[in-house]
Amino acid sequence: MEGERNLKLWKRFVELPPEYIGFKLARHGLSNPPNPITLTFSVTNRCQSRCRTCKIWRYYREHPEKESDELSLDEIERIFASTGHVGFLNISGGEPFLREDISEIVALGAQHLTPEIIHLPTNALQPEKVVADVKKMLEGLRARNYEVPLTVKPSLDGVGALHDEIRGVRGNFDKVIRTVEMLKELCADYANLHVEVGTVVSKDNIDRLDELAEFVKTLGVESYRSEIAEERAEFFNRGDGITPDLESYERAIASFANATRERMRTKRRLTRAAESLRLVYYDLAVRIMREKRQVLPCYGGITNAHLNPYGELWPCCVLGYDKPLGTLRENDYDFQKVWHSQQAREVREYVRAGNCACPLANQTYSNILMSPRYLAKTVFNLLRAM
Repeated sequence: MEGERNLKLWKRFVELPPEYIGFKLARHGLSNPPNPITLTFSVTNRCQSRCRTCKIWRYYREHPEKESDELSLDEIERIFASTGHVGFLNISGGEPFLREDISEIVALGAQHLTPEIIHLPTNALQPEKVVADVKKMLEGLRARNYEVPLTVKPSLDGVGALHDEIRGVRGNFDKVIRTVEMLKELCADYANLHVEVGTVVSKDNIDRLDELAEFVKTLGVESYRSEIAEERAEFFNRGDGITPDLESYERAIASFANATRERMRTKRRLTRAAESLRLVYYDLAVRIMREKRQVLPCYGGITNAHLNPYGELWPCCVLGYDKPLGTLRENDYDFQKVWHSQQAREVREYVRAGNCACPLANQTYSNILMSPRYLAKTVFNLLRAM
């Protein structure tokens, strides 16, 4: 049963969606887009970390009134109910597990959005709470007979003291390890739980990635992914100079990609599918950094949407506050009304005109799915791993 379910998920993942033509037309301003493939929802800007690569943790210190302005559970349900089906629900933050109602948010997402995958990252500073909330999520999905794959990704940016230095919290490394071990124990009872580890590649760890990759092998997680540190409106980190230079990143990511290829054959089908896609992404990330242009046409605000904690809908977290599609609180919490608005069309035209170019992972994955050439590369990577 598990194999059949994972194979079905893979087929849905790589097949051009029925909305393919709709996405193409929308990018040229000829129609409204179908529902996005991926919806990312930053449920809070609160975070206990003090990361060198992100200043989101400063937000409530400078704007204390905004903490009480986060979307309530009732507001979230109205938004989800108006949205309809999306393929992938990515719950983000801040630190998503600081929301006391995080398991209820996931349940509402499963009920109204019916995604094929639900994903959550965590800084792992509260191991017991993370694991307790994940168990609630899994039990809620099971009760609805909707055991969609749930991937949980603790962040790990270095081995030992280096991780604590980058994340700005003493003892964070040990808590990541404890969180991973506790989550792995849950996997025995919940086949749909996938435990991952994620690394933000920055100037602070670019020369230590080989050491980190070797250490992650000992953790026995389902998947290990990396994403380059970017200066984003969402993270309030513009001008911080956190992105590694191209030559260093290219060397590091080549080694990272080779390690990914080596471990793919031992993984479950769904993980092989995801890592086949990531291998293509790693090559594209280097090209985008080198050429400083949209190597693939970007479908930001078409295949992907990003909901911030206050009900503002973005094309992506990089443009974020600078180029919102609209505000759901001002539009009766109606996702479709904002998604099909004139403001949204103007933002899509801005993206289509090539005014921005970045290696944002979630968006690049969708751009790959919209490119027959690069989708074929993804399938080739998968076939090599079988």
